Amino acid sequence: MRTRAHVDTFNPDRRQLLGQAALTALAAGVSSLPSLSPAKAVASDAIRPFHVDVPQDDLLDLGRRLAVTRWPDRELVPDQSQGVQLKTLQQLVQYWRSEYDWRKIEARLNALPQFVTEIDGVDIHFIHVRSRQQNAFPMIVTHGWPGSIIEQLKIVGPLTDPAAHGARPADAFDLVIPSLPGHGFSGKPTAPGWDPQRIARAWIVLMKRLGYNRYVAQGGDWGNAVTEQMALIAPPELLGIHTNMPATVPDEIAQALQPGGSRPSDLSSDERAAYDQLDDFYKHGLGYAIEMSNRPQTLYGLADSPAGLAAWMLDHDSRSAAMIARVFEGKPEGLSREDVLDNITLYWLTNTAVSSARLYWENKLVFFAPKKINIPVAVSVFPDEIYAAPRSWTARAYPKLMHYNRLDRGGHFAAWEQPALFCEEVRTAFRSLRQSI
Repeated sequence: MRTRAHVDTFNPDRRQLLGQAALTALAAGVSSLPSLSPAKAVASDAIRPFHVDVPQDDLLDLGRRLAVTRWPDRELVPDQSQGVQLKTLQQLVQYWRSEYDWRKIEARLNALPQFVTEIDGVDIHFIHVRSRQQNAFPMIVTHGWPGSIIEQLKIVGPLTDPAAHGARPADAFDLVIPSLPGHGFSGKPTAPGWDPQRIARAWIVLMKRLGYNRYVAQGGDWGNAVTEQMALIAPPELLGIHTNMPATVPDEIAQALQPGGSRPSDLSSDERAAYDQLDDFYKHGLGYAIEMSNRPQTLYGLADSPAGLAAWMLDHDSRSAAMIARVFEGKPEGLSREDVLDNITLYWLTNTAVSSARLYWENKLVFFAPKKINIPVAVSVFPDEIYAAPRSWTARAYPKLMHYNRLDRGGHFAAWEQPALFCEEVRTAFRSLRQSI
């Protein structure tokens, strides 16, 4: 099933103009719209096939905008302390203009089963790949910001068809990979209220709608916030969760990290390292989050300038930004130039820079504070994450901790950067729960 001009299809203004019958026709790939009067209403819980087909005019417009980028002066320091360096962004834009091909990632997406369903008034886009293995474990995997479903593409094959990737067939998963509301191909909420708690409730509805009566959930970044809220709701179908960005910071550490505080003297070496990582992030890395939390609508430049959007997305955390800078110098390590641009281009083509930023404004949770989750939890700690959660903090945060492991490489975009390590972590983490299926 084909959808021409998917960006229009999921634009709220166009949805209001066309009406549900016309929208359904577009989603089904009908080339000419039917008369609205005899059209049958589509059930609100219908699951509709989805196909990506970006108009060529949108790609030409992107190229034109990149070609006329107005550059600022070079930074005044030899490092990234003033932000994304001019050289890095110019290398990125040059590659974007001259060598990058969106149609390749479009084909990869369209090779997977994609769907849209309306939940709580918003269209939710998701990839749904069922394993051919009997008794595959259903798992819903949620991305964060500045990520997208692009983050999870490398894990689809290894997790749904483990035998083909050197793993045990008994470790197979069915995967459900949704786009957060306001992100990617999902609809954009037209009223406030879509916080992590509401998204968690929507994900529970989605899994029930797909017929799963036993499943697990995984997430990092906002994906962790949503996944932890699912665990707090604790539907009987949810058996456990896995996270690669856990919320484990004890209250006394959070207090010490406030302005004027100081690092406690009785911390272990792992705790000291985590404290220092958090201290650096709070002092130097929170600018993007503060702006999106307070004034997301002010970020008009991200919707108007692809180079501006790219810089904003790269400046998420210092370690991933440094890695991406090396990638555009020709030193791929986990991510390629195509990987990075696939994700940025998805944000650009769907015009979701501002709508995705609103999740920061909606959120009222203290991100790294423990949430008192009482179902089984598995934690994988990647060293270049915003902070590497120590086992001591993790065990306090999750009373039913069933798996904890520290990896030797990888950062914020774990499934994207280190898919083999990520997949093995997920397989190991949930092995003990499979008997509950």
